[in-house]
Amino acid sequence: MLVTTAEFITERDFRRISDAVYEYCGINLHDGKRELVQARLAKRLRQTGVQNVSAYLDGVLARPDSEEFTQLINCLTTNLTSFFRESAHFQFLAEKFLPELMARKRRAGINRIRAWSAGCSTGEEPYSLAIQLLDSLGDGSWDVRILATDISTHVLRIAENGLYEKSRVESVPPALRHKYLIPERQAGSVAYRVAPQVRGLVRFAYLNLMESWPFNGTFDFIFCRNVMIYFDKPTQQKLVNRFWDRLEKGGVLFTGHSESLTGIEHSFRYIQPTIYGRH
Repeated sequence: MLVTTAEFITERDFRRISDAVYEYCGINLHDGKRELVQARLAKRLRQTGVQNVSAYLDGVLARPDSEEFTQLINCLTTNLTSFFRESAHFQFLAEKFLPELMARKRRAGINRIRAWSAGCSTGEEPYSLAIQLLDSLGDGSWDVRILATDISTHVLRIAENGLYEKSRVESVPPALRHKYLIPERQAGSVAYRVAPQVRGLVRFAYLNLMESWPFNGTFDFIFCRNVMIYFDKPTQQKLVNRFWDRLEKGGVLFTGHSESLTGIEHSFRYIQPTIYGRH
């Protein structure tokens, strides 16, 4: 019989998990995350039928290339998201950034727009970006691609499927929902499938932000929201400066509502809260 989560994990085992996760992907599982770690680890052990935490960690942490290590990372990764989350970002895109970007690219004779959703979770963010771009660009003369990455293989599978319960799409404005989401009958209820023209703009891929990035191009804007809150300041600084290197001049970095670049050395220009520009 499994012990309760209150007795579930020793200090030594919590540190083993914290150290392994930090080394692997930079996420800082400090003492304030102990309850979360206990609850999610308890759930994973129930799924695997293992009852001894230390024995489980002995096997998993010794093989960071194993499928079970991937499952451990999946279960410890927080994946809260929604369509058009933090609406001020989408308002800024629609009303200011995209019109200026389009005008600048037209003057240069360029029709290419590239974006990156770093920490895309279950896909609502990159699909929201794709919908916003389709709605703002109007015609089909633009070459648009959105890279959507995450460290969790579990959420990437959900994102690639592109099917969401009705409650998950309520934040999509009705006109956009009618145009870009297709209702489907699922087990007696209605779910919504992301339309092909939206899905066609997005490419999902696994990526550990702490490792080398297997692409050489630059982006017009990057969304990395509610990801850096899980990193310590040195890791945040390294990541922010890597984003700078991957942005076009005039490009923009969007961070989460609870994140700021205060205390980080960087070259970004402050535009408004959680929005920073590369000059």
